[in-house]
Amino acid sequence: MTSLKAIAAAKVNLYLHVGPAKPNGRHDLDSLVVFSDDQLCDYLEAEPAEALTLEVSGPFAREAGALDDNLVLRAARALQAASGIGKGARLKLKKWLPVAAGIGGGSSDAAATLRLLTTIWKIDPAYAPAVAPSLGGDVPVALAGTASLMRGEGERVSPVKLPPRIPALLVNPGAACPTGPVFRAFDASGGGAGFAEVDPFPDFADRGHLADWLGAQRNDLEAPAIAQVAEIGEVLTFLRAQRGVQLARMSGSGATCFALFDAISFAEAAHIILKAEKPDWWSAPCRLGAAP
Repeated sequence: MTSLKAIAAAKVNLYLHVGPAKPNGRHDLDSLVVFSDDQLCDYLEAEPAEALTLEVSGPFAREAGALDDNLVLRAARALQAASGIGKGARLKLKKWLPVAAGIGGGSSDAAATLRLLTTIWKIDPAYAPAVAPSLGGDVPVALAGTASLMRGEGERVSPVKLPPRIPALLVNPGAACPTGPVFRAFDASGGGAGFAEVDPFPDFADRGHLADWLGAQRNDLEAPAIAQVAEIGEVLTFLRAQRGVQLARMSGSGATCFALFDAISFAEAAHIILKAEKPDWWSAPCRLGAAP
């Protein structure tokens, strides 16, 4: 078999409600998740081999950390263990998405690995969703790859219908925002009181209706993340001042923020302005919806 390729799209939490810490130290979540188009993603290639190997390239290859701990290899090993297969693969990852940035780049990479290897190794595709939760809370929804409600500890994924191709701009100030300290600050503040899942989930007539509804929701980790990384507040201030913006919010546990716009031209214009004002910040206009 020749090599196969897959796209690993960026994940955006349009809202993120977080429950109190549970005895296992984790939290129940209620989040509306969408994915970027094929203009904003990592790329994974896999081909059969005797052993598992990984090569990482791209602008964020160095930030991806030690190869042995990369989620791509961890996903491949978990799939080997679950299926009992002894085959290997040569994996090549082009890392275009920022690392540990709240947009699920590593989780999407892991999901792409599971999809490719179940095909290359010719094993039951059911093994992929079976091992996905053990790899991280975002991996099940990344494996689904469509606009979804993500609930529980991330293992409950329910596809939803949203307006297609939502114009957006993603911005990351390049500051480290580790997930652990953000959740600890959330817990220390008594976060999660009154947590409840959104029910019923509405139908949306258009993108404006969606943005208006999202304005009444929140990201519960935004305030504790800003307390850790002040630049997140700067990003949100910039985005909310742009022409055509409908909503601006942090994604995941940060530090990437997003803005939804009336049209992609407004997102592209904001991107140009930002690159002139903050050339060291990462930003990318895109359309959000289902993963390509």
